[in-house]
Amino acid sequence: MRRPPVAWLMAAVLLLSGWLWAATDTPGRALVAHVDGAIGPATEAFVADAIAKAEDQGARVLILRIDTPGGLDSAMRSIIKSIHASSVPVVGYVAPSGARAASAGTYILYATHVAAMAPGTTLGAATPVQMGGMPGGGERDRGRSPAADGDEADDNGDAEPAPVDGDAMTKKLVNDAVAYIRGLAKMHGRNADWAEKAVREGASLPAEEAVAIGVVDLVVRDIDQLLQAIDGRTVQLQGEDHVLDTADLVLTELEPDWRLKLLAIISNPNVAYILMLIGIYGLIYEFSNPGAIFPGTVGAVSLVLALYSFQLLPVNYAGLALILLGLALMVAEAFAPSFGALGVGGVAAFIVGSLILIDTDVPGFGLSIPLVLAFAATSALLLFFIVTMAVRSYRKPIVSGAEELVGARGLATHAFTEDGTVHLHGEDWAARSSRPIDAGQSVRVTGRDGLVLLVEPDIQLDKEP
Repeated sequence: MRRPPVAWLMAAVLLLSGWLWAATDTPGRALVAHVDGAIGPATEAFVADAIAKAEDQGARVLILRIDTPGGLDSAMRSIIKSIHASSVPVVGYVAPSGARAASAGTYILYATHVAAMAPGTTLGAATPVQMGGMPGGGERDRGRSPAADGDEADDNGDAEPAPVDGDAMTKKLVNDAVAYIRGLAKMHGRNADWAEKAVREGASLPAEEAVAIGVVDLVVRDIDQLLQAIDGRTVQLQGEDHVLDTADLVLTELEPDWRLKLLAIISNPNVAYILMLIGIYGLIYEFSNPGAIFPGTVGAVSLVLALYSFQLLPVNYAGLALILLGLALMVAEAFAPSFGALGVGGVAAFIVGSLILIDTDVPGFGLSIPLVLAFAATSALLLFFIVTMAVRSYRKPIVSGAEELVGARGLATHAFTEDGTVHLHGEDWAARSSRPIDAGQSVRVTGRDGLVLLVEPDIQLDKEP
């Protein structure tokens, strides 16, 4: 058997050595995802995608740079579930200076494996916002825990339940939020009593005070200092101790792809509202003008996108029903004039339905009142004008075509008893009458039998057309 040349063996050894050296010398990677603005379906999808990419790329850490006023409870809880299920350590970093992690952002920061803040940032105000316009919704609960100041907890570190003002639903929401955030705090060894205070009293903290009382882990200027500060720190990752190795990591900024950007646009309540109205108007125009195609296509696509957006958002279907009722009443005003009663009722139903359409008071997820009023006025004007013009056109007598002959008047060219000829619209037509007709007598067309006009004597003696 022929042996390979020595040169080949040496080359293979050198290549293998170079590959092993390159593999061992490759620096680790840290992914950075920006959680900005109101937390909703788009943020939820973006964080889940960022965690998946961090796991696929073998990143040593994923940094969520947070600046949010809060958001939807469902999206927040989904993000926290993704963080808990992540096999890559997730670091929450409130930055840059002037940023905040308010409301839902506070819960997310408490859920991360390491919580950090930049100087000049704040967190807190985590009182849950009431949903659906229930009594007490959106008001700060005035109840207070005896241990809320962090000095009167029991032996186990658990605060006694505080009295909560408001109705039963408000109490349930607040108590559930307190239990949830205290669980997150204990999971990562953070101040659970202040977390409860943030929920019950809407308390907030600046970065330096948050570190001093153990709400967050550290305050750092930037991400580079953050990576240096947490290097060698031990965290709980999926129930096991994990030592962070964040020295000399290469930072990679994550950007949402086109799907997430599209989701961010259409999940905006104002955009979803506009898409719904465009869809309704497009279909109304298509139904009133069959064969136009373009308005119907645009309307159908817009309506499908709007319905997709609404199933992601907390929608009050009573509001949606009122919008449709309002449009129907405005159309009815044009068909059955009621001296404004139907029209005014339709505009009122449209406005009220629009205002209660989005079933939450969370900042960033409300409909713009000027937008609602502008669409209400535009809808009323357009529907009154277009439908009124259509009804008037429908009620006008026919002025051309075969149907226009019925009711027209002509002159008999000669006397006849049954079959004869009449002169009508500059032409001679075969005619039939059940009554005698004199020559030159005025006749009125009562119908057609093919090309034969059915006529009868007319008492009006018109001149020949």
